[in-house]
Amino acid sequence: MNDLSARKIAEPAAVVAWRRAAAEAAATTTSDEGALELVELFFFAYRDFVGDADRLLENYGFGRAHHRVLHFVSRRPGLAIAALLEILRITKQSLNRVLKQLLEAGFVEAREGVLDRRQRLLYPTPQGAKLARDLAALQTARFLKVMDELPPAARGAASEFLFAMIDSDERERVRAHLACAKAAGAAP
Repeated sequence: MNDLSARKIAEPAAVVAWRRAAAEAAATTTSDEGALELVELFFFAYRDFVGDADRLLENYGFGRAHHRVLHFVSRRPGLAIAALLEILRITKQSLNRVLKQLLEAGFVEAREGVLDRRQRLLYPTPQGAKLARDLAALQTARFLKVMDELPPAARGAASEFLFAMIDSDERERVRAHLACAKAAGAAP
């Protein structure tokens, strides 16, 4: 070995300071930062998940609120307005504006309740059911593509993660909703 290769060349002070700062940052990385990264990933995933549907909804002059109402009404035909308010966690005023537009455009219809004529039950019209299916097809295609890219063990974990994101006091209601939608055999 010659003198040149044996001799350690000193790094510039700025590089040494940068390395020290990077090492300290790595040592202080907390689970909060990992969670914050998941929050960001969730925002990006949500942006892309709803983006496909948003573009289709624009053709009808509708937005995400219309999509949510149409989705749940199509999944559970005969859904009471009170139940829809509970699912969406929005005010009557917010729902009325969106529901009025869907009713007037012929995508949803309201019928009297069988036992209580004051109750309004919501049903998709054929036009509404078709739009709901088209929207669901866009979003289902995205999920199927992603699930195909995941290893089999991760597929169940994805569902578990999403379910765990739901407030714990709401999980039973969501389970009941999913069971009702499945029993109704409703597409989307």
